Formats: sequence, C-alpha cells, structure tokens
Amino acid sequence: MTQTDDPTLPIDLLRPEKPPKRRIFRKRFLLVLLIPALMFSGAVIGMYFQPPGLQRFYALTGLQPGGGAESPIALPPEIEMPPQMAETLLPSDVVGLARIMPRGDVAVVAAPYGAGDARVAEILVAIGDTVARGDTLARLDNTQALEGAVLQAEANLAVRQATLMQTRSAIEASRAEAQASLDQARASAAEATATLERTQALTERGVSTTATLDAARSRATEAAQAVARTEATLARFTSLALDEQPDVVVAVRNVAAAEAELARARMDLGRAEVRAPIAGTILDIHATPGQRPPAEGIMEMGNTGQMMAEVEIWQDRIVSVTPGQPVEIVADALGRSLRGAVDSIGLTVGRQGLISDDAAANSDARVIRVLVALDAESSAVAERYTNLEAVARIDTGAATRATE
Repeated sequence: MTQTDDPTLPIDLLRPEKPPKRRIFRKRFLLVLLIPALMFSGAVIGMYFQPPGLQRFYALTGLQPGGGAESPIALPPEIEMPPQMAETLLPSDVVGLARIMPRGDVAVVAAPYGAGDARVAEILVAIGDTVARGDTLARLDNTQALEGAVLQAEANLAVRQATLMQTRSAIEASRAEAQASLDQARASAAEATATLERTQALTERGVSTTATLDAARSRATEAAQAVARTEATLARFTSLALDEQPDVVVAVRNVAAAEAELARARMDLGRAEVRAPIAGTILDIHATPGQRPPAEGIMEMGNTGQMMAEVEIWQDRIVSVTPGQPVEIVADALGRSLRGAVDSIGLTVGRQGLISDDAAANSDARVIRVLVALDAESSAVAERYTNLEAVARIDTGAATRATE
C-alpha cells in the first residue's frame, strides 16, 4: 500500500481534478458575423434591382446608383458608360449599345442577275456621290456581246415584219385575181347560155343539128361550173377580214415572237449595267475595273439624308420603351452627343449583335432592336459615321416629368 492509499494519513494528498475548459466560440457569435454579410448582400441586391421605394429615393435626392464608381451599376455589365452620359443618368433611363445607320440601313449593290462571268469594266461613281434610283453606277465587260444579241434580234424582227407585209399583199392580190376570174367566168357563162338558147331555136327550126346543140349545152355547163369554182375561190378571201386570214395570223404571230425576242435581248443588255437600287449616297466601293464582282457586292450605299440608330435593348427593360421618347447617343468618335426619338420597336427577340470590347461580355443576351430617328442637326453630323458603334440612352421618364 502506498501513502496515497492509506486512509489513516492526516493529509489528503490526492491531486485535485482540473476544472473544465471554458468554451471560447458560442453560436451567438455566428449571428454577429452574419449580420454585416447579410446587410452587404441586401444592399447589393437592392441597388441592382432598385425597388420602387429606392427609385423614388434616388429621384427625390438626385443621387445616382453607382455614381461614385467608374461605371454606374444600373447599366448592363458589358456596356461602358461614357462619362458625360453617366453624369446625367436617371434611374428611369434605359441604356443599350447602338449602331449608326442610314434610314433603311445600308443597301448592297450587287451585280445584275445573270451576269455570269462578266468582269467590272468601268466604275462611274466615287465614294460620297449622291445618286438617284436607277442611275448607272458601273458597267460590265459583257456589253458588246449583249449589244450583238440586240442587233440580231432587231434584224430578225425586220424580216418577220417584211414577211407580214408580203403576206398581206399576196392575199389582197389573190382576192383581186379571184374577183377578176369570177367576172370573166360569169361573162363566159352568160355567153354560153346565150349560144345555147340560139342553138336550141335553130335546132327547133331544123337549121342546126343535134350535135351542135349538144356542144352548146356542154359549153354552157362548163361555164356554170367555172363560175361556181371562182366564187368558191373568192369566198376564201372575202369570208374573213384581211387580218383574220390564216396566213396573216401566222405572220402576225411571228412578228410578235420577234418583238418578244428583241425585248428580251434589250433586257439582257441591262445585265451589263449596275444600277442604283435606291436613291442615296455611295458609302463604299468593293471592286475595281477588271475584277470579278465580289460576293459582298460591288459597292454599298444608303439614304444618309435621314440617319437612324439601331439600339439593342435587353428584353427585361423594353417594357418601359415607347415610340416618341427622347434618346441621347454618345460615342467617342463624335465628340458630341446626338439627339433623336424612338421611331419604332422591333417585334422579335434575338441574340445580341453589337458586342462591346469586353471579352467576357454575354454575347447570348436576348435583346429587342429599337430604331431611333435622329433630328436634322444630329443627322447631318452622323451621315459620315455609318455603322459607328455608340451608347444610347432612352429617357423613359420624360413624359412623366412633363406632366408633373
């Protein structure tokens, strides 16, 4: 037995038990850490979606969401807001990427249909020229071959027209000849009839013989048959009008066919000329003399007298856009802002076509295209910048502020 096991010892030498360790981390501390995180998350969500109460707060105070940042957070993430536009951005504004274009967009002038392997022979316009619809812009090298086809068709038509004149003259001559033959046959028949009557009288008195009477009767019968034959011949030419005669009808149809052939040859001659499909300004030329017309067209043109802007608006923001709302368009290349109004709103939702410089931008965003008509002053400035990319801001709250 050891000393520690002896109950008679006056002093308890047993070691005291160690007190339990105090718990430093408690569950309520977790709530203290979560409160700042929840407050931050709620602030971010509220700033992004901007509930009506927050929107009214910004409208009353004049503050801008994200105004202290380089790019306001109310914008789609792939659009870089120009500084001059960011300073006046309102919560009700709708922003989107835009493209400057002529009214009706850019028209591609291609080679005529059926030009085949023809090359460009001559360019008759220059970039910046204003042309009317139907003006000749260029010529191809198949002109001589097509002009030869026109000459051949003209010669064929002349031959067919001469044949028609010849046919009409022949029918008129045949008609006159048949009439003369009929007159002669009738005269011969009258003479044969008179001879027969005299012969019969002489035979009855016994002066003439029966053989002479039979000969007179035979001549009278032949004369009557000649009259019937010439009457039938004349009837073939007099029963129908001159232009209704079968030979004339055939000749007229041949002339019509020759005229159609000539018209087609002249239309084919148009394949040697490149004409303007619309009235407008030549924007770019893609071909040079001696070159085969490229697939992208020989040149581009557009009606720059009225410039437009095509704006891509995200589908969740289009509900507040209506025709007539004022629009501001800004691009670094312009050096100033352009003004206009919403002209029309597209009827389909499509993929985003105007991509920003951000490589991480969402190119699959669903957008609706809005056309903006620029005012006269802005249109005059923008006519030199077709296809320029810009940022457009649609003031959807202009009508509300005007009523207030």
